[in-house]
Amino acid sequence: MKNLFPSSSSFFFLLLTAFAAFSAVRSDSSDHRYKEGEVVPLYANKVGPFHNPSETYRYFDLPFCPPDDLKEKKEALGEVLNGDRLVSAPYKLEFQRDKESISVCQPKLSKEDVARFRSAVRKDYYFQMYYDDLPIWGFIGKVDKEGKDPSEYRYFLYKHIHFDVFYNKDRVIEINVRTDPNALVDLTEDAEVDAEFLYTVKWKETNTPFEKRMDKYSQSSSLPHHLEIHWFSIINSCVTVLLLTGFLATILMRVLKNDFVKYAHDEEAAEDQEETGWKYIHGDVFRFPKFKSLFAAALGSGTQLFILTVFIFILALVGVFYPYNRGALFTALVVIYALTSGIAGYTATSFYCQLEGTNWVRNLLLTGCLFCGPLFLTFCFLNTVAIAYKATAALPFGTIVVIVLIWTLVTSPLLVLGGIAGKNSKTEFQAPVRTTKYPREIPPLPWYRGSIPQMAMAGFLPFSAIYIELYYIFASVWGHRIYTIYSILFIVFIILLIVTAFITVALTYFQLAAEDHEWWWRSFLCGGSTGLFIYAYCLYYYYARSDMSGFMQTSFFFGYMACICYGFFLMLGTVGFRAALLFVRHIYRSIKCE
Repeated sequence: MKNLFPSSSSFFFLLLTAFAAFSAVRSDSSDHRYKEGEVVPLYANKVGPFHNPSETYRYFDLPFCPPDDLKEKKEALGEVLNGDRLVSAPYKLEFQRDKESISVCQPKLSKEDVARFRSAVRKDYYFQMYYDDLPIWGFIGKVDKEGKDPSEYRYFLYKHIHFDVFYNKDRVIEINVRTDPNALVDLTEDAEVDAEFLYTVKWKETNTPFEKRMDKYSQSSSLPHHLEIHWFSIINSCVTVLLLTGFLATILMRVLKNDFVKYAHDEEAAEDQEETGWKYIHGDVFRFPKFKSLFAAALGSGTQLFILTVFIFILALVGVFYPYNRGALFTALVVIYALTSGIAGYTATSFYCQLEGTNWVRNLLLTGCLFCGPLFLTFCFLNTVAIAYKATAALPFGTIVVIVLIWTLVTSPLLVLGGIAGKNSKTEFQAPVRTTKYPREIPPLPWYRGSIPQMAMAGFLPFSAIYIELYYIFASVWGHRIYTIYSILFIVFIILLIVTAFITVALTYFQLAAEDHEWWWRSFLCGGSTGLFIYAYCLYYYYARSDMSGFMQTSFFFGYMACICYGFFLMLGTVGFRAALLFVRHIYRSIKCE
């Protein structure tokens, strides 16, 4: 093991170094310093329906005036995955140079151009640009709904954009964009229209230092009323969790104590008395589960996803994912997932060998495909949909090649190395009691002790601890709200892990007390059932809390959320099983069994 994997500190340093190399996002001027009259880079990014965040198109897919020197900006992997396609914008904003009503172009919009603009305005299209790496956005037009009937609506295109730029010495600090509500192009009729696109630039000095220029974006999610809601949700979750877990802990400890006293008394009083309860099945409780290869692969994948989540939280808490650090999160996910694949290989194969499995190569292949397989199939379908829509969410061929190379040259070799290390670890499964040759028959149990009712009970409590925070996360990922309170999110994550572990332990005890010794898969399924609740919340959010519509946005939302919830299922299932295994080993180590 020592030769195959570095120490945890050196591994973390290697991971941060690799991430920094992948995620470098710079403006054309690397130090962001400019002289008076120097052109500051302005890039047009994308346009799309405001309520469909995944459905975005290239800026010049709409018939705007392109600049004479149209150039595409080279983008990092994460930016492309984020759907960013930056091209030079038609507006020239020189440093500290005011401009008043400068004409960009005077096109004659054809009927087809008018129809495209009208369709975009009807769908509330917005545009997004980046000026010196600062995001700016606005709507391209407006709908006049004075008439009650939709056929009486009037559609207008904004043709005059005002840029208000704030600077401090030789650096750009802030930029705001607004549209002139009186400078409009009427798009209501299907007829050719003469238009003139204009822009105005006003420069103003500010005392805000360059280092704090991104603060205004992060502060929007830290406003007092938002923080009150977040802290209220955390306090509410903590109180609920403490009461319920305390209640369960009291019952469990009292019952276990009574069990230990009873079993000790039974041994002293009547050696031949028939055993009952969880001690009765001591010869079966450590009997290895069915489908042991799949079980070990699920544990390996779940462990990798847990480590991935922890690293993402570390990067978030040290400030890597500041707002509009384009593609940083996607880059981190790809790089860290690739570098942690050895953990999945080691965990799965070592546990598979502990379960006396023989075909470790097949187990390793299953581990590599268990999460990546469904994710790859989902990606293929959704990328095909994005290509059909000609949306920016469609990944270019070069980016797909890069991802395949990362998977081939980094993920797969590390997975194999981890698997070899796991196979050679030769650790034996630590069972405090011997397993009998033949399994006992499980007595008939009431319906509520079945797998599905138990999963429903197990998933509800952890979900109730996180559901308030889920709305803000969804509004950020599937909307335009900014989420930066990672410390609160980390506390919620810790609460989620504690509740998942505790509820799984409690249900495992009640299962063993009912003389049902098939707890291995049950503990994994109960732990992971929160993922199913989160997916059910997706349905509620889509229909009740969002205005998303259209086949592309719907398929992206439910497709990628299915992958995310599946990842949660594997991760929390692993947490639940590990907690249950510790508990079962502890209680059987505490009694004497024949």
